[in-house]
Amino acid sequence: MGFFITLHMTNTMTIELNNPKTVKAWYMYDWANSVYSLVITSAIFPVYYKAVAVSEASGDMISFFGFTLKNSVLYSYALSFSFLVVAAMLPLLSGVADYTGRKKLFMKVFVVMGSLSCMGLFFFRDIKTLEWGIFCSVMASIGFSGSLVFYNAFLPEIVTEDRYDLVSAKGYSMGYYGSVILMVICMVLILNASAFGFASEGHATRFSFLLVGFWWMGFSMITFSVLPENPYGRTPSSKIWTKGYYEVLKVWQSLKSSPDLKRFLTSFFFYNMGVQTVMYLATLFGTDVLNLDSGKLIGTILLIQLVASLGAWLFARVSKARGNKAALSIMIVIWILVCLVAYVITSELQFYILAGVVGMIMGGIQSLSRATYSKLIPDSTIDHASYFSFYDVTYNLSIVLGTFSYGLINQLTGSMRNSALALAVYFVIGLIVLNRIKARDITVATPQ
Repeated sequence: MGFFITLHMTNTMTIELNNPKTVKAWYMYDWANSVYSLVITSAIFPVYYKAVAVSEASGDMISFFGFTLKNSVLYSYALSFSFLVVAAMLPLLSGVADYTGRKKLFMKVFVVMGSLSCMGLFFFRDIKTLEWGIFCSVMASIGFSGSLVFYNAFLPEIVTEDRYDLVSAKGYSMGYYGSVILMVICMVLILNASAFGFASEGHATRFSFLLVGFWWMGFSMITFSVLPENPYGRTPSSKIWTKGYYEVLKVWQSLKSSPDLKRFLTSFFFYNMGVQTVMYLATLFGTDVLNLDSGKLIGTILLIQLVASLGAWLFARVSKARGNKAALSIMIVIWILVCLVAYVITSELQFYILAGVVGMIMGGIQSLSRATYSKLIPDSTIDHASYFSFYDVTYNLSIVLGTFSYGLINQLTGSMRNSALALAVYFVIGLIVLNRIKARDITVATPQ
């Protein structure tokens, strides 16, 4: 990183900012967890799910605990449920983490939960094990989302503010690179199943879910070995749950006196509804609307991952020159156009072009959103997990409503095109609210 700063927090301990070793270890968690985002949520698992979650008698209409619904609708509802669970429990857990200084411990718990659940998907064989498959996918989603609130909270504790944008972007880029590497390994195994001793492509596919779990947990150990443990030296009393709730209340009270922070969370809520829904359900759009086969879809998703890395870097540079608000506004406008085009596309070529555009803005909007929120947190706070819990509650609730509305519109109208069109409305609202933010440090570039 070039240089690092030591902040004296107490008489007995210090926190080093911009320490290259710590920053690289922080990057590694993006490298570790992004294989879940690619293999499980975006590429291989959705295709596998669509192939095995079918009924011999009624095709895509399947029974789940006595309820009959379309398999793609069930999948979107399961995702909605997982994010609702995370949104409900994280504020209190993050308050406890801040009060006790145990962010890293809580992060470890969610990592273990998520990675083991990915491994559990190995036993999701067919329609007879549908309930198990949905259970594991929900638990993996909870583990992934839950770990991120504590991971993100480390950003303002390891680098100075002028580096938030680029460090956040580098983290996302590392994630895209790592996920593509494992994705290629998985595809080689699946496409050459017999050569590697697997009984079928389905068996090789389920083995790839095991690899995701091992990769996620294994590389996370690098992060955990370096990130600071209890960096502010907190010594909690026995009433940690009461105090944890108090930490959340303190943050809630501070939000009331931070109008720009509230505006950003509101804007983020709406535009993230669109971003995350596209990321989670684009594969189902390709299969249901354009009837693309799995090979073409997975190849497209790999393209998106590679382009997303470039997009994260590019828009970090745009934010440096024009400010975070301008960079985010540009990307939201492009997202609106993406939704409108998705409503009318009819060919594979159009889908590939649209996927390339999505990749370019997907990485940028996620990395800059995290960095922008970090800049808006009051400088005096040390309750970063509690602040980021509100960010992640907003993140998760937006996915709940986004994926649920997407599935509901699909169910009511019978077309995902209408669902895609509805996402444009969310982006428009997010853009309007974003441009009401007045904070100078995200309007113009911070001197480097």
